[in-house]
Amino acid sequence: MAEKEKERTNAIGLEEMDIQGQEPKKEQKTFTVEEAVETIGFGRFHIALFMIMGSTGVAEAMEIMLIAVVAPVIRCEWQLRNWQVALVTTMVFFGYMLSSVVFGLLADRYGRWKILLFSFIWGAYFSLLTSFSPSYIWFVFLRTMVGCGVSGHAQGLIIKTEFLPTKYRGYMLPLSQVFWLAGSLLIVGLASVVNPTIGWRWLIRIASVPGLLLLLAFKFIPESARFNVSCGNDKAALATLQWIAKMNRSVMPEGKLVEPVEEKRGRFRDLMDPKYLRTTLQIWIIWLGISFAYYGVILASSELLEKKLVCAIGGGGEGPETKELGDYSEEFRSPCLCHMFAPSDYQIMIISTIGEIALNPLNILGINFLGRRLSLAITMGSTAIFFLLLNICTSTIGLIGFLFTLRALVSANFNTIYIYTAEVYPTTIRALGLGTSGSLCRIGAMVAPFIAQVLMNTSFLGALCLFALVCVVCAISAFTLPIETKGRALQVSDLT
Repeated sequence: MAEKEKERTNAIGLEEMDIQGQEPKKEQKTFTVEEAVETIGFGRFHIALFMIMGSTGVAEAMEIMLIAVVAPVIRCEWQLRNWQVALVTTMVFFGYMLSSVVFGLLADRYGRWKILLFSFIWGAYFSLLTSFSPSYIWFVFLRTMVGCGVSGHAQGLIIKTEFLPTKYRGYMLPLSQVFWLAGSLLIVGLASVVNPTIGWRWLIRIASVPGLLLLLAFKFIPESARFNVSCGNDKAALATLQWIAKMNRSVMPEGKLVEPVEEKRGRFRDLMDPKYLRTTLQIWIIWLGISFAYYGVILASSELLEKKLVCAIGGGGEGPETKELGDYSEEFRSPCLCHMFAPSDYQIMIISTIGEIALNPLNILGINFLGRRLSLAITMGSTAIFFLLLNICTSTIGLIGFLFTLRALVSANFNTIYIYTAEVYPTTIRALGLGTSGSLCRIGAMVAPFIAQVLMNTSFLGALCLFALVCVVCAISAFTLPIETKGRALQVSDLT
């Protein structure tokens, strides 16, 4: 009897030991893409990413700025009126507007990398065709197609945003402006040499080269890991993150990559969700106004130089510059003004273009210390002031100074709103959010040529006041944005 009791006690003891042996078994550790990106940190992969994806700005700047340096030449070749020259720019942005939303939808559903590659092939193809345009109508149509392709280049910014650790986004993304500046300077420099010698058609062909070369570099950049996990492709996302960690000589978080699969991606109605409705509407207003101001400055600069407008028309005073204009007054009234850029005009364009990076250090400090909203409100308000200052009758040096500062301010505006838009939306609608914003902003770009190239010739002060008023509205909208993204992790999906 005692022996049976002893055996029962031993059996109970063994069961307890077995249970205790199972207790230490802990749940498997897990991590998200956000945690992996933060753990891996910044390294060689991000430098390569910055150089390749940033270079998309070179190609985009060359295609967009091309119209400003080709306008005087085609005006003469095809005897165009002011509104016809303005229509070329408007149609480029019309094409951009039509395809920007489509590319955004497709990028959220099928991947950022695929859409970026397709948009570059599309843009380069139609850009080359433009150089063979037999007439003005064909030129307008083909440049519209180029605008469609260029709209997909924004996916390069999204890929950069989704791979960068939080603390580096506010520093690295504004530096991308260096590439836009390089493209702008390159096209102006090329135009000064190519236009007077072998002609504008060869200028367009040469401008297509950077886009074609970038196609070869895209194979070194993977699809966004955030996109892959959002559509359930955890294996591809993990392989990408492991490759980045190896390239950066860093480590991955311990455990298994776990992220909820989002079946509903790239839905327009999500932008109108109560959580984002106010933000979306205010962002659209800001994008529209910034684009209106940015291309207004570029085209107004071209107009001021082409027609030698140093003092404001009707701005009062018969200064020496105004008297100078007297000899050309009949020419200004001509519907087919034919005045080619002189070498000095290209030099002034280059100087004013360099202004695009002049405020970059201050812009980076403002974004990271004041926050995205306040920084944007300040630069938009300053842009309004400098638009009004253009009406002051001044010397050529003074004009260059005003244009230089304006280019710096409008560039800072674009920097900030690009970063804010890419950060404020979750992964499931990030590309769509940027795509719709880019589409809406092209309305501003479409209107800008008619203000800078048509209204400015009728009422110089009226055009400047309109630009300034729009900038003030944007400054107020930026200041009252409901969400600040400074230091905030990128959201995967927080829509209900």
